[in-house]
Amino acid sequence: MYAASNEAAAQQALQVFAEGPWGVSYPTIAQSWKHVTPFFVFPPEIRRVVYTTNAIESLNMQLRKIIKTRGHFPNNEAAIKLL
Repeated sequence: MYAASNEAAAQQALQVFAEGPWGVSYPTIAQSWKHVTPFFVFPPEIRRVVYTTNAIESLNMQLRKIIKTRGHFPNNEAAIKLL
């Protein structure tokens, strides 16, 4: 479904999933994915950021690591310079 080029292709992939062995075993997953199809109004680059937060989480982890090891900053500008 993620690799679908448009909403119609995504809905078709979701239907195939729902009728397949995984969809039969886990029908709640197929039902919850019906709410994802509105994201296909966005371009693929934006969709990737919306449905995966790995890049954002990685950046946040790096920032927290830098700030945590330094402790206290005299002002916001000092923290921004370090980051």
